[in-house]
Formats: sequence, structure tokens, C-alpha cells
Amino acid sequence: MTQIRITVTDQGPFKVEGPVELMDAAGNPLPVREGKATYLCRCGGSKNKPFCDGAHSKIGFAAAEAAVAALDG
Repeated sequence: MTQIRITVTDQGPFKVEGPVELMDAAGNPLPVREGKATYLCRCGGSKNKPFCDGAHSKIGFAAAEAAVAALDG
């Protein structure tokens, strides 16, 4: 079985790799490209949610990984 990997990219989307099935809130399947990574928006600015459209670079999205890590220390 192939492993699923989700990577939090630096100041960008979630990168999802592996065999995944993505569903909307109503349970309808969303298209994913087999064998290719899927990028999911985490900035909230994408016009193609839940997929990333690069809006994070236009709206000045600043991820909180460093702040969260500092609080955990």
C-alpha cells in the first residue's frame, strides 16, 4: 500500500501526495490527478477552493508554523 503524505509548505498550501480520495461537504468526489500531488488551500484566498490557486502569494499570507513552534517550546 502506498503511503499518503501531507506536507505543510512554507507560506503556501498543503501538498498531498499518494492515493487519496477528496470529497466535498456533501460527500461528492472532487477531482484529483492520479500520480500527481494535490495542493490544498490553507490561506482562504483561493477562488478554486479547496485547491490552491496561488492566492497566498498575492494576499500576503503568513503561515503560523514558527509562532506555533515557539509557543510549544
